[in-house]
Amino acid sequence: MKDPKKKGERIAKRLSRSGICSRREAERWLADGRVTVDGEQISKPATLVTDQSIITVDGKRIAQPEQPKLWRYHKPRGVLSTNSDPENRPTVFDHLPKNLPRVMLVGRLDFNSEGLLLLTNDGELARSLELPSTGWIRQYRVRAYGPLDESRLVSLAGGITVDGIKYQGIQAQLDKRQGDNSWITVSLQEGKNREIRKVMEYIGLRVNRLIRIAYGPFQLGELHRDAVREVSAHDLRKQIGLEPRKPRQLSAKLPPMKSKTAATVMETPKRTRDKNAHRGR
Repeated sequence: MKDPKKKGERIAKRLSRSGICSRREAERWLADGRVTVDGEQISKPATLVTDQSIITVDGKRIAQPEQPKLWRYHKPRGVLSTNSDPENRPTVFDHLPKNLPRVMLVGRLDFNSEGLLLLTNDGELARSLELPSTGWIRQYRVRAYGPLDESRLVSLAGGITVDGIKYQGIQAQLDKRQGDNSWITVSLQEGKNREIRKVMEYIGLRVNRLIRIAYGPFQLGELHRDAVREVSAHDLRKQIGLEPRKPRQLSAKLPPMKSKTAATVMETPKRTRDKNAHRGR
């Protein structure tokens, strides 16, 4: 095996960047003895590898990571944000075009939530974009049932604790009333599990529709349900700081959310969608 003192990157990170697993999954694979480097079984995630290292998982050689790519996907309601489901409910991967490469999700949307979901072929990119430290705003359109006190919406900006869970400040603005329902624009940075639904319920509202319309600078725009658009390499570098032909690392600081006017330019020409296609993982 190569001298571990030589420059390189950690094996767990390399596996994650290859798009076959997350960093956490890579660490489990290493602990389970499924990974070899240059013919030697490796168990430590910090083991360094280079571009010349021959890496295998379960005896199958892992190809060199491709340049990071990012796609916007319009997730419909009634679809799980997971690889598989023991109850055989439909998943995002059942809906993706079969010509799409192996991808992983950036964050999640609930089964009954819809809207923008980012996909990437790079585990490190996915991990980085999920961190609240990016400062990126996740924006939602929410329809909620019940009597609405606008002052309670305003109070959410100071943060709130529900059932012992502390949520950071949430910007919530009433857009319009529609009978017993209200449409509200909600903006937040962290996105804990079912955060919006729990917070709205706490102030007396029941969410009956939730649509993510933006994730940082990336917008849902006019993307149709179940449609996928690739973010161009130029826009990916511009928004995230990735440089071509270099190790896939994020710049030290990610830019804040851009205005909506720049939203819909980040896409390549529309792909033909096969409704029956799926991409398993």
